[in-house]
Amino acid sequence: MTPFGERLRELRAERGMTQKQMAQAIGVSPAYLSALEHGKRGVPRWILVQDIIACLNIIWDEADELQRLAMHSAPKVTIDTTALSPKATELANLLASGIDVLGEEALEDLRLRLDAAIRRAGR
Repeated sequence: MTPFGERLRELRAERGMTQKQMAQAIGVSPAYLSALEHGKRGVPRWILVQDIIACLNIIWDEADELQRLAMHSAPKVTIDTTALSPKATELANLLASGIDVLGEEALEDLRLRLDAAIRRAGR
């Protein structure tokens, strides 16, 4: 499951909406919505995220968070380090080879540290 899929499922459940109801409201098949929630589809198109936001009647911070999660929910990620430093290549490979054994606490710690480093770098 992706962060977007997890949050989408939570928001839909909070509103007592079935996948079938939501799928019909946003113009997709229930199978597609299920695949999106389970992380079996790629990053949703921007317009679909907007339709979901409207369907769930969410605003401001919650809508921004859902859009951010959508952008960071590609279930298959490739990192090209060709033009980067050896340290960048090592980090990408270390993450790829060890992410499956890390617990939720370790993953959250790494995510927060990386997010902070990226912000400090000005992105």
